Amino acid sequence: MVQGCRKKMQLILPLLILVLLTAALFRNVPVYDAFIRGAKKALPLILNVLPCLCAMLCAISVFRASGALEIFTRLLSPVFGLVGIPDELITLILLRPFSGSAAIALLKDVFDTAGADTYAGYLASVIVGSSETIFYTVAVYFGSVGIKKTRHAIPAAIVSGIVGLIFSVILSLLTYTP
Repeated sequence: MVQGCRKKMQLILPLLILVLLTAALFRNVPVYDAFIRGAKKALPLILNVLPCLCAMLCAISVFRASGALEIFTRLLSPVFGLVGIPDELITLILLRPFSGSAAIALLKDVFDTAGADTYAGYLASVIVGSSETIFYTVAVYFGSVGIKKTRHAIPAAIVSGIVGLIFSVILSLLTYTP
């Protein structure tokens, strides 16, 4: 069953490309020329966004390598424990607003250590699925158009992230069955 589903999933991208090429053929669109034009338009965008992403990734690396993340995690552990968040999820919660790939790696660590079918694994899945990489998204979108002052965007995104975390915990407590 799983193998059959996996094979079907592997066909989605080639089929999508085939559909796009067929549609371009019927509309007489020069596919290669359109691709080159799009790539040329994307280069300035990449040059605008890259410094923002590099700065954010460097800040995350310094935060982790300095031990500040571990200290911060230990300080928050009692508070998160009171509301039903296991210790192994604190790092995930702290890094999710910055990096989606780091959050996925931490989710895998939670699955490996606590188990995917435990409350910690269940809650970690809900948190990752219901939250956004706030600072990454702001860096990409605001950086791509050259906006330097984000005004209320970051505080509003942080508040929505906190609300999402609260509801993730509430829903997980209500729906998790061991």
